[in-house]
Amino acid sequence: MPAVRSRFVVRTFATFVLFTVLAGQFWRNLGGWWGFGAIAVIVVAGSVVGLILEKPDWKWRRFPKSLILFMLLATLSILWSFYQGASLLGVALQWSATVAALFVALVLTWAELLRTLGVALRWILALSLAFELFVSVVIQQPVLPFFVEYEGKIPLAFYWSRGLLLDGGPIEGIVANRNLLGFVALIAVIVFAVQLAARTVKRGWGVVWLTLAVAMLLLTRSATVTLAAVLVLVVLGFALWARSVHHQARRPVYLVAATSVVVGAGAVLTLFPLLTQLLGKSSDLTGRFDIWRSVTELATERTGFGWGWVGYWVPWVEPFQGLAVRNGVAYLQAHNAWLDVWLQLGIVGLVLFAALVSATMWRAWFLAIDRPRLGVSNTAPFRASALLPVLIMAALLAQSVAESRLLIEYGWLLLIVMAVMTKRQQGTPAPMP
Repeated sequence: MPAVRSRFVVRTFATFVLFTVLAGQFWRNLGGWWGFGAIAVIVVAGSVVGLILEKPDWKWRRFPKSLILFMLLATLSILWSFYQGASLLGVALQWSATVAALFVALVLTWAELLRTLGVALRWILALSLAFELFVSVVIQQPVLPFFVEYEGKIPLAFYWSRGLLLDGGPIEGIVANRNLLGFVALIAVIVFAVQLAARTVKRGWGVVWLTLAVAMLLLTRSATVTLAAVLVLVVLGFALWARSVHHQARRPVYLVAATSVVVGAGAVLTLFPLLTQLLGKSSDLTGRFDIWRSVTELATERTGFGWGWVGYWVPWVEPFQGLAVRNGVAYLQAHNAWLDVWLQLGIVGLVLFAALVSATMWRAWFLAIDRPRLGVSNTAPFRASALLPVLIMAALLAQSVAESRLLIEYGWLLLIVMAVMTKRQQGTPAPMP
């Protein structure tokens, strides 16, 4: 197969992989779990075939060791798991997502990642807008997922779309959840803005898509995504400040950043009731306090190595059965990635997970603020695309406080892609696109 055609196939399949992990609920609502399972098999099998055929350059010293240790611990947790059958399933799904992430990270270049991620996000946003318009204008009533039968009073969270686009939202899009759609829109804002700054897309179309992404983010009315967007803007501001000064004169940047963290935390604690009111949240953050309390109590029962890895909770086994139920909806996550890791893999797993996340953020930060070294002199221009990893990591970290998506599907894939690609970038003379 000619090289050009081969890269086209790789990019097309990578776009499909990214679309699937970013909009997994779309496939589940459209074709049920069996349909989604078929799609997942295609993604995993295609990723394995792609890795075998493309034979990416793989070096041990340029691979994140914390990722290996974390996955090893999650796999071994089957041995002491309180729910071994569920752990077998959870570990298998975690390895499936990891394989897909490794295909994206090892086979694609930075330029191809930016391009394929942008295409996948455009498809999700465009389909979400078309879907919401169709529900609001043609159907004119809430829509439930296909292949699912509900009895009695149906909780609002079960609807695919409530058809509120013409009312100004909140909208759920094809992903069937305003928080998920809001986060996808936030990632789209980051990607589209980077593409515009890097001049990898035509300016007119770039502005149109960026405007759509911002509009979709606002229409979701997601409080968690709003806070994540604020953090992304703060990180962007500090990154641009750090770029503007010599690397030996960056101490004020870090002092102000540390002070901002302390002051910001104090302001949140002091003004918490006012903030929840402004964001339209209840004082217990939609039941999160109760969930966190229950998860913490369970985690302290098996502090060292946890109850066993399962990823997304399975509601048919203890202790997850009835653990987090609110308004008739059984929640299948701790709504905090760090508490979820502590619950499932204990303090040991939490340390490894923190090492994976912090090391990735460290590399992403210096990739964003340091000039690419192409020779003896350090005078090469900054790359706009070098901001992509640190901004995505900032969004993921912000979301991890109120959601556990960092451990599954798009959250886990993006984390692994950023971890592997930033590690491979270390010591590489080739600059970002």
